[in-house]
Amino acid sequence: MKAFNDLADFSTEEIQGLLELANRLDERPEPEALKGKVLSLLFLSPSLRTLASFQAAMTRLGGGSFVISPDMSIHGLETRPGIVMDGTAAEHIREAVPVIASYGDAIGIRAFAERKNLENDMAENEFNALTQLIPDTPYINMESAMGHPCQNLADWKTLDDYSIPANGGKFVLSWAYHPKALPLAVPASTLYTAARRGMDVTVLRPEGFELPDAVMQKAKEAAASAGGAVVETDDRAEAMEGAHVIYAKSWSSTRHYGDRLADQKLREGHLDWCVDEPWFANAQDDCRFMHCLPVRRGVVVSEPVLDGPRSIVIHEARNRMLAQMAVLHQMLGATT
Repeated sequence: MKAFNDLADFSTEEIQGLLELANRLDERPEPEALKGKVLSLLFLSPSLRTLASFQAAMTRLGGGSFVISPDMSIHGLETRPGIVMDGTAAEHIREAVPVIASYGDAIGIRAFAERKNLENDMAENEFNALTQLIPDTPYINMESAMGHPCQNLADWKTLDDYSIPANGGKFVLSWAYHPKALPLAVPASTLYTAARRGMDVTVLRPEGFELPDAVMQKAKEAAASAGGAVVETDDRAEAMEGAHVIYAKSWSSTRHYGDRLADQKLREGHLDWCVDEPWFANAQDDCRFMHCLPVRRGVVVSEPVLDGPRSIVIHEARNRMLAQMAVLHQMLGATT
């Protein structure tokens, strides 16, 4: 495996193979599988689970890792092309990425969307520019403008672990209120993942927070080939009817993408979009609550739901480590 960038790059059989490997490594650890291997981790945007889970994964497989982040380890990192570096930044990304990659057997890169121009972010211009600086080292997308494949693989495993049906299972991806405009990576790639699994997916969102047409079309095509379906609505009761799982996530308004003030004005009209127990009135009795974390208590979801039996967010978070162990094993261990 030379890259782990998007679940769409893999066949269903390959995805199932990674999930089976994750389960096997959980049940039968291989503490020397990646002995002597090094994973380079470049964080251009912050993280808790991604950072900790990748380091834990490498350690459990017998390898090592190191972390580079502009905020914690170097004197500024310039990313703009054609710039005269007479300011505070002492390092340019064009030298930093190939050097960091050369120190490891694989590199993970995390870089959020700029959230200025939707077309640029949809095209993954920033992330693609970074990966083009990697000589020949395998790389892992630890979150880009529109993708979060490590979270997606962990979520697929979580759905399997709780025996949530694939074909015939109803998955609700719901927008939730957040005081800030957040990236589209998780909702866009989560939608694709649930559709690719063959579920009947409903995108629940207020007007103005529709996901981009290209994102919806990609998911609809995946669902059609897997026996599922994708619809969208702003009707909460309709969306939650018969739901097996609700996955809450905040995201920017695509109607006002890059316009912070207009986005803020629109989202402030939807303070009641906080997942609470009444949301589940028409859902399956054992409907589960999922979220990629971090999550704002009492803002995105109520404490009774988050701390109650519906919530599987901690199991979901642990699966990040196991899913990434499988990816790393496949990427770095197959030829050892």
